[in-house]
Amino acid sequence: MHETSIGTEADDRANVATDGRANGTTGGNGRRTRWRVVDIVVASVIGVATGLVFLIWNNVGYAWFSAADALTPGLGGIAVGIWLIGGVLGGLVIRKPGAALYVELLAAMVSALIGNQWGIETLYSGLAQGLGAELVFLAVGYRRFGVVTAMLAGAAAGVGAWLLELFTSGNLQKSAEFLALYLGTLVVSGALLAGLLGWLVVRALAATGALNRFGAGRDVTGRV
Repeated sequence: MHETSIGTEADDRANVATDGRANGTTGGNGRRTRWRVVDIVVASVIGVATGLVFLIWNNVGYAWFSAADALTPGLGGIAVGIWLIGGVLGGLVIRKPGAALYVELLAAMVSALIGNQWGIETLYSGLAQGLGAELVFLAVGYRRFGVVTAMLAGAAAGVGAWLLELFTSGNLQKSAEFLALYLGTLVVSGALLAGLLGWLVVRALAATGALNRFGAGRDVTGRV
């Protein structure tokens, strides 16, 4: 128990020196990317909380999706963004490899286990969407966490959803016009409802002091 406490404190000090910097340009990459116990706990809390949000959006969002798609096939993608937010939140808060994928997949699992209209397919969606967001954070080396990165992560999660649905929803058989419009609306919805909104949510949480043990919290409180 004593050794665990010492290890946790050492990791915390390493994160204060590295992960707390918005651009993360210092060395110690091994420590900067190593998950702490607090990272696992907070990522899990975010994942479960996001899954509960999904349960609400499964009705509200799907109604919006259906109405928009009935108006113009492919337009329904504009309602999907909230289902993509888990990866953005995980990546912005935890700032470690795998965080975006873990949070989005866990949120999808919560939604599927408690009950929704898509069942096991929800997990496939969580995997594809989380991977899309994860690739953006990977592309910037887990060193950039501003609004642009957040919006790109949300948009990439939308691309992940689009690619998955080519096969799981039979979209591969649909027209090029539908596919182009659906991709466009998914990207816009992901950028705004997942990316921009996710970034604002993280900053609001950070302002309360709830994320003080994370770079996301220190980025905000350090400017106040």
